[in-house]
Amino acid sequence: MAHLRSRRRLALAVPVVLSLTASLGFLPSVASAAPHAESTAQASTAGTLAYVVNTRTDHRTIESVGRAITAHGGSVVATYARIGVFVVHSANPDFGKEIRAVRGVQSAGATRTAPLSAAGTTEEGAVQYLSKAEAAKVTQGATAGEEPLEADQWDLRAIGADKAAKTHPGSPKVTVAVIDTGVDDTHPDLAPNFSRSQSANCVGGVADTSEGAWRPYNPAEDYHGTHVAGEIAAARNGIGVAGVAPGVKVAGIKVSDPKDGLFYPENVVCAFVFAADHGVEITNNSYYVDPWLYNCMDDPDQRAIVDAVNRAQLYAQRKGTLNVASAGNSNDDLDSDALVDDSSPDDATPVTRTVNPHECFDVPTQLPGVVTVSATGVKGTKSYYSSYGLGVVDVAAPGGDKYQIPDTPSKNGRILSTMPGNQYGFLQGTSMASPHVAGVAALLKSAHPHATPAQLQALLKAQADNPGCPAGPYDGDGDGVVDATCVGGKRVNGFYGFGVVDALRAVK
Repeated sequence: MAHLRSRRRLALAVPVVLSLTASLGFLPSVASAAPHAESTAQASTAGTLAYVVNTRTDHRTIESVGRAITAHGGSVVATYARIGVFVVHSANPDFGKEIRAVRGVQSAGATRTAPLSAAGTTEEGAVQYLSKAEAAKVTQGATAGEEPLEADQWDLRAIGADKAAKTHPGSPKVTVAVIDTGVDDTHPDLAPNFSRSQSANCVGGVADTSEGAWRPYNPAEDYHGTHVAGEIAAARNGIGVAGVAPGVKVAGIKVSDPKDGLFYPENVVCAFVFAADHGVEITNNSYYVDPWLYNCMDDPDQRAIVDAVNRAQLYAQRKGTLNVASAGNSNDDLDSDALVDDSSPDDATPVTRTVNPHECFDVPTQLPGVVTVSATGVKGTKSYYSSYGLGVVDVAAPGGDKYQIPDTPSKNGRILSTMPGNQYGFLQGTSMASPHVAGVAALLKSAHPHATPAQLQALLKAQADNPGCPAGPYDGDGDGVVDATCVGGKRVNGFYGFGVVDALRAVK
């Protein structure tokens, strides 16, 4: 976000709210997975860290490594045996080094740099509420065939989603799971399409499916997932806004830590496996896995993070799940030779380091088979904050841009969607672009129910409309300085991949 990075949820602008009264081929492949929780005591030592231990998947190896974990001072929190991933807590400062030397262990490392008992910072920014007169529009009448606030949804019109809804709003047999900060399923625009049976809380690495476990911990701060869910599948019910695919189901899988709001690897591993095992067709991933913006393969801890999350997301793909992810808000060229990362680790004091994005990966967006999404504004050009990269970005979609002003009632260039507590708000980020693509993918899956994840990705690219690289220098924020360089041609380029998705084409 150049460092628009309060991130998360990669939605970095302060929300404006309306109230209702809102090629990593060297990595191991995956067979199938089913987690089970271990009846071990909760680790409470001040110096206790969480780890992922990745192994071969045969029964003998799983059993022997499990014993070795205990022998080296670790306690198993969860075992995803068929993908060979253990989630472990240990206060042994040498646990990672020791367990990596155990026969059958292919990679292992800490999933954070701060102890489990440490508390971090929460979401930045205060919510700005609009006047009661503006808020009243939520339930007032609208133009025929539109939702009350749809006039401010320039993003729907930009990809033909308003017209697509009249042809095919999507099938309720298709579910998009929002892996995020939680989803407020009580929101009147989300309740009609919410799937409780495919929702969970994966914080800690073990899925909790008890009633409401998927909801935000703190609705005032953990609004990101609810906003994303509305962009995908807010119902056309005469209330508030509409989603890109208002006829499909949406689920919530919460992975943000209650102490610091971060998305740790073990939580994301749990989420991908849970989604796959519960029949989810598409996941939306508007985040990067903490605590590293880029995970470098020459670091044993970071390599283990890439390995574990990749095993889980590949497992989901093999079970029929397409994973869609945001490219990031740092305006980074993910196809460059070197980038400066001054935000990692974000669970402790960051250090400035130079990384090679071909050897250090933004997870999950740079994992194989994941659809990587860049963001555009109302003018259809790359958003000033959006990361990009030839051969990295697959497609683009509206994510909002405060410098690109639409001719709408609000004149707000960000994306309007649902917020917790029956509210609505504007956000911008590649976090907002990714759910537009997930929504279009859901429409494609509705039209092609037997399509595999690879086939869906091919369809996404085929129906996209590529504006090509800008004719002149790119100055996204208008300050007179060239902010990024687009490489490629009209068919595929670094700013838009194969192009901006088109919901109307998806349903024709």
